[in-house]
Order: sequence, then C-alpha cells, then structure tokens
Amino acid sequence: MQHINPPELPHDLVCLRPLNRADAPAWHAYLTMPHVLEHTSWQLRSIDDLLQKFEALESSDPASELRFAIVLRSSGELVGTIGFHSLSPLNKTAEIAYDLAPGVWGMGIAPSACAAMVDWAFNHLDVVRIQATALDSNIRTARVLEKCGFQREGLLRNFRMVRGQPRDFWVYARIGGIKPD
Repeated sequence: MQHINPPELPHDLVCLRPLNRADAPAWHAYLTMPHVLEHTSWQLRSIDDLLQKFEALESSDPASELRFAIVLRSSGELVGTIGFHSLSPLNKTAEIAYDLAPGVWGMGIAPSACAAMVDWAFNHLDVVRIQATALDSNIRTARVLEKCGFQREGLLRNFRMVRGQPRDFWVYARIGGIKPD
C-alpha cells in the first residue's frame, strides 16, 4: 500500500489503519455473506480474487487504489474497509467505496468513516470532487452518503454487471469547499 497515514476516526469503537494481505480472510468472510453481497457489485469466486486487489493497493502510483482497514479499537479485528477505488490526479477526483461486516451495522461506523475520509481527501489528496456509486437497492449506503453531504446526481442505468445481470446505480458526489448542511 502507498505509505500514507490514514485519517483519525472520531468513533469510540473503531479506528483506521493500513489494509494488508493478512486482512484478506476476514474481509473475504463477510464480503461473501449473502446479505452483504446482495447490495454490492463484488464478484468474488474465491479469496484469490480478493488477494489480486492488493496489487493495486500496494502500488506507489498516485492514481492507484487507496484503501484502509476499519478495525475494532479493542481487538484490532477487521470489521470493514474504506477508501478510494479510483483516483484521478489529472482530474482531481476520487471515488469512495466502503464495506462493513454486518455485526457492526447500525453503530454509526460507516457515516463516521465516510465523513473522516472525505474531509481527509479534500485536505490531503488535492481532490475537488469525490463521488460514489451505489446499487439502486442499497438504501443503507444512500443514507450514509447523504449524511456525509453527498448529493444524488442521477441514475446510471445498466451501469455495471452484477453477478451476470446489468444493474442500475445511483451516482452521488460531494464537491470540495461545499460543507454539508
């Protein structure tokens, strides 16, 4: 992974640290749960598919993926990830993505992590726009993004193939310098 320190996370239960290959089994375990998978575009056939992701995460290219582990403060157990799966230094844009293990859903972790990452990116990555795409059925993610000041810009019809089916995704964005309400 790029040697970048993660932002401070103002949440009592969790903190951020660099994501590493040792996190792959725990990450894979919850990403393949049917109730997690149904609202994402993840298409993991095996843990090897996830391990390939670390090639991009370990790159020093400023346009490569940047992702951090969300871990319990008490034990260091991985309960999620957050970061930017696309960065464009040329266009000064990033696309945020995150996931959480269902055992910590509803505890305010996603909004806290999302807000911290967005603020950090505007201050440290020289971006002017951060966007997100959310499967049209992913109501939880829509709520998180709206809590973090993202505005829904439109529906991307048949935007991605999700487990063999074309699916619609909402696109959200937050523009630098505009504070959420």
